[in-house]
Amino acid sequence: MWFSSDNAAGVAPEVLLAMANAAPGWAMAYGNDEGTSRAADMIRDRFEAPEAAVYFVATGTAANSLALACLAEPWNAIYCHQSAHIEEDECNGPEFFSGGAKLALIPGEHGRMMPEGLQARLDRTAPGDVHGAQRGPLSITNATEAGTLYDPSAVDALSAVAMKADVSVHMDGTRFAYAVAALGCTPAELSWKAGVDILCLGATKNGAIAAEAVILFDPKLAWEFELRRKRAGHLFSKMRFLAAQFEAMMTDDLWLELAGRANATASRLADGLSKLSHANLIHPVEANLMFVELPRRIHKSARAKGAAYALIGDLDGPDDEMLTCRLVCSAQTTGEEVDAFLKVIT
Repeated sequence: MWFSSDNAAGVAPEVLLAMANAAPGWAMAYGNDEGTSRAADMIRDRFEAPEAAVYFVATGTAANSLALACLAEPWNAIYCHQSAHIEEDECNGPEFFSGGAKLALIPGEHGRMMPEGLQARLDRTAPGDVHGAQRGPLSITNATEAGTLYDPSAVDALSAVAMKADVSVHMDGTRFAYAVAALGCTPAELSWKAGVDILCLGATKNGAIAAEAVILFDPKLAWEFELRRKRAGHLFSKMRFLAAQFEAMMTDDLWLELAGRANATASRLADGLSKLSHANLIHPVEANLMFVELPRRIHKSARAKGAAYALIGDLDGPDDEMLTCRLVCSAQTTGEEVDAFLKVIT
């Protein structure tokens, strides 16, 4: 009963096989090999973006930080939701790699910004005022940290506000696969067709070992990104092993198949939780993760029986006090595992 994180899940067999197939023999270093070119071409094809520049790094923090550094000057504000991953979980990485840009936080229910919230925050940033931060890029997290989604129309609405303010749009897509699988749209419809300039496409949480792709739909930024990636220590000499993971993911849309499995088990889990009188789902469950309140006594029992998940709070205290936890499903999560957990907390 493991629901702590999709980061804790294992690796898809197809990914391991692709890396094993890339291992024998010799190949050009630093991404100049055929496998890296092939994986990048597969991503371009799937995103209907033949001119896009595609680069591979090993972590989501590196992807987001380097991408945003290409869009933000040190004196810029980077607009994002108040619970965005770049705000909560990246140790000031975007600020560091951009040379000092600040995050301008925007509230919004269920982890999502609204266009009016973005506009209000933009209005507080006066262009040309030397005393304050200047307008910089918008960063959208999809799926959100709350487990909710922006559909193409929602992304387009935010991008329209950004475009009017003459700022670029970055998307933190570490869970982008889950969003595409749940919404049934095309990757292009949820990215560049909705106004996104740079997408950080995650694979690590979705069955890879360590692989993230940065897709620059504006290739004019390519050389700057290459320099920043090298300077940050993410220009892997044996890049073919990062690329091989994406080649596996793109083959027969494995990335969407894996994400779909995770979404399906999450839906099963959410359905079961909704039937428990002592459980309270905090946000709509739209992808592979959810936040739920349960009495402390239930958490104690679940933990004692081997359930693993992130708990916000302490097990010491009144038994009936409600504590929030986060439950995350992956492609490895089974229906039997979900049913066993629901039985434990009933």
